[in-house]
Amino acid sequence: MTLRQRQPREKDAKHLEYIRSLPCCICGDDTATEAAHIRSASIENGKLHTGMAEKPSDKWAVPLCGKHHRQQHSMNEMDFWRCHGINPFFLAMTLREK
Repeated sequence: MTLRQRQPREKDAKHLEYIRSLPCCICGDDTATEAAHIRSASIENGKLHTGMAEKPSDKWAVPLCGKHHRQQHSMNEMDFWRCHGINPFFLAMTLREK
């Protein structure tokens, strides 16, 4: 069995600032948007699984209000996105291009 070497996290403070300037992608609240990192993997989008005690690169962040950010962490992440009809990988890649 081959273990995956942990890759250094890509940090981008300017991108996170941009994400926080947007309204929540679920409810549209723009009073206190947080940059929510996507932890789940998506091989077709080049997103590897994020391990325990490891934070995803900042390019995988999307805008969520505090309520929805907590909800994202309190349940299965992909179930969270499915119940809101959002593809988080596509959203993150789209916001990265701006």
